[in-house]
Amino acid sequence: MDSRILPAHAQMWRTEQLAAAGFTSRSIGRLVQEGGLVRLRRGCYVRGDWWGTLHPDARARVMVHAHSHGTLTTSAGGFVYSHTSAARLRKLTLWRADVRIHLTQETTPSVFTHGAGVVAHTRKLIPEDKSFVAGLPCTSLERTVIDCSLMFNVRQALILVDHASHLGADLAALRRRCAALSGRNGVVALRRALELADPLCESAGESLTRELLVRLNIEAPESQFEVDSPTGRHRMDFAWPKRKVALEFDGKTKYFDYRPTEEVLFQERRREKALMEMGWVFIRVEWKHLFRETEFKYRVLRAFERGAQG
Repeated sequence: MDSRILPAHAQMWRTEQLAAAGFTSRSIGRLVQEGGLVRLRRGCYVRGDWWGTLHPDARARVMVHAHSHGTLTTSAGGFVYSHTSAARLRKLTLWRADVRIHLTQETTPSVFTHGAGVVAHTRKLIPEDKSFVAGLPCTSLERTVIDCSLMFNVRQALILVDHASHLGADLAALRRRCAALSGRNGVVALRRALELADPLCESAGESLTRELLVRLNIEAPESQFEVDSPTGRHRMDFAWPKRKVALEFDGKTKYFDYRPTEEVLFQERRREKALMEMGWVFIRVEWKHLFRETEFKYRVLRAFERGAQG
């Protein structure tokens, strides 16, 4: 049997489902070798050509579904997906996060219960901390933010908190719960991220840019500042209006997966040129600039000088 006659209308199967469709262990192994199937974990396979089309973020999300699918007949349940796994199910932006499966349950499991690559956390969750996403049990949005941030550094936590707040997470409730966690490992990162959180932020790059500006003790800008020009209205990622200085983060993937078209980019550059003729100074920042901190600081300070001269 080959990949052309894999069961239709599905992308993922357990071993017994493939066996029921007539595949032997040998034919399954051959399909894996040839790339028709990809083995994601023990007893769980996906269609190879479909897997090859997925973005890394989507692959990480599929891995959570693969765990659920692969353990459907072997697990007694009683757990919810949590931490980074819950974040992935919710399509929250994660930066440099591990790809292991995280779940939370009330009792301490055997090290063999959930299989390799799974981290089982033991905690009793209140009803408000549980929900369903994409058909799977997982922690609530606020609980997910807390659990992840307690494992993260400040920049990782800020990206997550910004995106969650953009999606409607209750920041006031998060701050109250953070205060109750005083003394816990990792709470400093969560507290700092909540201090810096900005629901107007639209991308991970913007989150890191804002954190860097604060850490370098640079005057705080206004986020998503809008100004009119002869060619239309222009919205800037960050702006210092009194100085007529704007900072734009380039090459960004927005939290809502917005991809600017060539026409949109052309119109943006056209408006930017009009604003420059009005005396505005623009700083364009890419990912690489966020890790050249001295250079970044002096670029901003030089822009302030040019804005003052204008």
